[in-house]
Amino acid sequence: MIRPKRLFSFLVTGLYHAREDKTEMSTLAATSRGVGLLERYFGFAARGTTFGRDTMAGATTFVVMSYIIFVNPLILTSVTHPPLGQALAFSAVLTSTCLVAGVMSILMGLATNYAYAIAPGLGLNAVVAFGLVASGKASFPEAMGLVVLEGVAMVLLAVSGLRELIFKAIPLELKKAIAIGIGLFIAFIGLFNSGIVASVPASGTPVQLGSFTTWPIFVAVFGLVFTFALRAIRFRGDLIVGIVGTTVLATIINKATSYSAFGRGTDGAVWPGWHHLYAGPNFHLLGKISLHSFSSTQLGIIASIVWVFSLFLSDFFDFSGTAIGVGKQAGYVDRDGNIPNFKKALVVDGLAAVAGGAASSSSATTFIESGSGVAAGGRTGWVAVVVGLLFFPFMFISPLIGMVPKEATAAALVVVGWLMISTLTEMEGEAEGEAASKLAGIDFHDLAIGLSAALAIMIMPFTYSITNGIGFGFITYTVICAARREWKRIHPFMWIVSAAFVLYFLVPVLQQHVSWFGGHL
Repeated sequence: MIRPKRLFSFLVTGLYHAREDKTEMSTLAATSRGVGLLERYFGFAARGTTFGRDTMAGATTFVVMSYIIFVNPLILTSVTHPPLGQALAFSAVLTSTCLVAGVMSILMGLATNYAYAIAPGLGLNAVVAFGLVASGKASFPEAMGLVVLEGVAMVLLAVSGLRELIFKAIPLELKKAIAIGIGLFIAFIGLFNSGIVASVPASGTPVQLGSFTTWPIFVAVFGLVFTFALRAIRFRGDLIVGIVGTTVLATIINKATSYSAFGRGTDGAVWPGWHHLYAGPNFHLLGKISLHSFSSTQLGIIASIVWVFSLFLSDFFDFSGTAIGVGKQAGYVDRDGNIPNFKKALVVDGLAAVAGGAASSSSATTFIESGSGVAAGGRTGWVAVVVGLLFFPFMFISPLIGMVPKEATAAALVVVGWLMISTLTEMEGEAEGEAASKLAGIDFHDLAIGLSAALAIMIMPFTYSITNGIGFGFITYTVICAARREWKRIHPFMWIVSAAFVLYFLVPVLQQHVSWFGGHL
């Protein structure tokens, strides 16, 4: 005979476990419904992947490209506008960097269903920092205004369908030379800012090796060796781990030397303390743009247009090369060499440039590191969405990010520079026969191609300006072909652009002697 008390206890226990099982089943059902919705939107099965695999691929891409969280604020805050003494706040640039990367990566994933991740681009931020602001040609708001216009040009290009015109107008070798020159420029910035390469006027040479007797140089060299070793063993996230490891060493050395190695100021290598790791996002830079460069005496209309065009070319070729390279790896490219919905991707990349300028993080673009997520099996836009979501939390830890000294980012800049230089041989695997193998490099025996490409490559790092390099390359190519009467090699677009660059280089003279350029007759 069952006693009433025992029966009551049995019923209560049964109801409790039944409710617990029901709750667990409800949770599993909700999770299943969520994955089902994502499956219908992104089509994991159709792309030969799964929700879990694309999630891990997104995390992989984020780890590999997350160095930009440290590097972009360091580059943009390392310069000031000489006439005004303007400098950007580190926390504000960090917030803008993460915000733009997060929002635009998510938009790219949702709009295109491609695994392309977006963040402020190296090279483009150097143009803004050194080519425009540090040189005194434009203030930060004016420089970011030009970035916004560059993004608008990208969007208009995609909508109008003029992409093919520009691609056919510029020789392939010059496109490669632009990428290589930007790579050398980025690497030179890393080596110079870290002190490994130094300017010593007393030595009689423009640059030389820095003094290897100081702690900052020791830290920079350690960062190079450590990061290169990680790259050699194919460690994913080598750049971010290299930055973190080098920062830890710099902080220990700084503390051990009573802060004489790096100081206590804004140069990093100082632990902020456990109670000061968090800081609210700083949205101060949002919307701080200006178009006054078109009426300023430093630039003016012609020079401003040429700067917009140079930014546009850098961004356009960077995106196109990245999209096609990663797209081939992911299986997006069809038999005709085209990517379905490529116009959507180009529009989003253009909007990313607009967003980067509007937020003062410099132009944002699609990262070649997206290929790491594809290599990990990622195939859908969910990869980009995951990348975007992972950027947002870093907006809240700017004091921790501020620990990174410039010496710790040297290796990342050198490696990224090397990756861009490697575009010289990126088609070699597809080359068949002598004619095709020519496409894998630059034919320096062809005077028009070889000399123009060489000048574009050399002028960029030597003058600290991507615009100067592009201009020298375009003008040289057009002049040599014209002198040889090889008219068919000169696309009408090249005549127009070369003439614009000639005007750009003559702007200082015209400003002194022509009234409507800001000078006198």
